[in-house]
Amino acid sequence: MSFDRSIKIAPSILSADFANFGAEIRAIEAEGADWVHVDVMDGHFVPNLTFGPPAVKAFRPHVSTFMDVHLMIAPVDPYIEAYAEAGADMITAHIEAGPHIHRTLQAIKATGKMAGVSLNPGTPAESIEHLLDLVDMVLVMSVNPGFGGQKFIPSAVEKVRKVRQMIGDREIMIQVDGGVDPITVGPLVAAGADCFVAGSAVFKGGSVSNPSVYGENIRAIRAAAEAAR
Repeated sequence: MSFDRSIKIAPSILSADFANFGAEIRAIEAEGADWVHVDVMDGHFVPNLTFGPPAVKAFRPHVSTFMDVHLMIAPVDPYIEAYAEAGADMITAHIEAGPHIHRTLQAIKATGKMAGVSLNPGTPAESIEHLLDLVDMVLVMSVNPGFGGQKFIPSAVEKVRKVRQMIGDREIMIQVDGGVDPITVGPLVAAGADCFVAGSAVFKGGSVSNPSVYGENIRAIRAAAEAAR
């Protein structure tokens, strides 16, 4: 994937119909999703349990855009290769997911995949200062990781601004995950974010049999984001 700072909408399939993942993925892509975001949780690092490598491998044939796999698991290192082999295009790990985040990011890069590093709401932006030459993306969590539908944490906007300043002219994307909708996306874009994970804000009101609603929701987020540029 070539680097650019265009607005990217990455619906989280955690909010999709679990009995219809293939159809849901094809529907959101047909309705304008730029990426497909897969939230991997282990019931240990975060209070939920979601998708193992076999599930991600099953999603892969349905993804024609870009599969963005967010590992909310600890320890993370033993599973990097399995998620890479399952078909992730980007693998994102949390700073707190192991004792050596630098080594974790090196391990992701060694698989040939793009690497992201994630900041929890309580994690300072400064903690990524010595990691920026290893990453393709910084993910700023605007809710506490673990489950969908939470309220947006406003301090994420200032954190995005700090991260943007730290990145400078490096080719690194800034992603925001948590409570993203047409109202919250504007300040985030103005602060410097360019990639947005949205779960309930994309999937609410729609279904595989009524996918046009997904398109309306995606376009509403994108229009608000573009207006803030």
